[in-house]
Amino acid sequence: MPTSLFKKLASLAVTLGLVLLGAGPATAAPPRDSEPVGIDVSWPQCGKTLPTQPAFAVVGVNNGLANTTNPCLAAQLAWAGTAKTPAATSQPRVSLYVNTANPGLKGSWWPTSNTYKGIRVANPYGNCALRVFKACSYMYGYAKAYDDAAIRGVSNPASYLWWLDVETENSWQSDKSANAAVLEGMTVYFKSIGARVGIYSTSMQWGQIAGSVPSTSPLAGLPSWLAGASSLTRAKAFCSNPGLTPRSRVAMAQYISGGLDYNFSCR
Repeated sequence: MPTSLFKKLASLAVTLGLVLLGAGPATAAPPRDSEPVGIDVSWPQCGKTLPTQPAFAVVGVNNGLANTTNPCLAAQLAWAGTAKTPAATSQPRVSLYVNTANPGLKGSWWPTSNTYKGIRVANPYGNCALRVFKACSYMYGYAKAYDDAAIRGVSNPASYLWWLDVETENSWQSDKSANAAVLEGMTVYFKSIGARVGIYSTSMQWGQIAGSVPSTSPLAGLPSWLAGASSLTRAKAFCSNPGLTPRSRVAMAQYISGGLDYNFSCR
């Protein structure tokens, strides 16, 4: 699409309450509900038209895999800036989510020490240099979080709440404790820069990937963002479900409407 025409269409879209993220098929916004709901977007929404001024916005940093960058990240962060001010719910006006995985030795990169980018990491599971798998899993998570914050194009990463997207479609090991170690490494890195952390999953997927984690885990007490609701009504009901980890509370629940992911804030 010619640049001048795109700019005219983008201007018209903003006037109509829409944001056009590149050329491509539009996604019609469903009728607005009286409840203030947020919207989450990532690479699948590249080139789609998004409604402006959600109650809050969540933007995916990766391109479906933990070692990639969402090609529309900058545009979608700009769209997220249209979220209402102040936020109509207790959720941050804009937060981020990142893909997670534990590919092990089959991954394109796997750590070989407890040091990453010159940072010596205190590893609760031992020395990755000795090929202790759980220790290396922890380092893998730490490294992926470092990359998400440092090289993906996120300005002021400490200011965001980072959601860890935990789904079975990514690569995981049969060792649930090692998978949990990846997520712990990510959590510890994000918290080391002053950022907040939460977990996105379903109870079934979480059980298959990480299972029960001890109350002493860095994952304990993190807010839970539950997926899988079929409607806004069901999303509201999810708020009374147990959190994914010990002492965790459900912070919001996701449902799909009109081809977009909407989110109800539980508190």
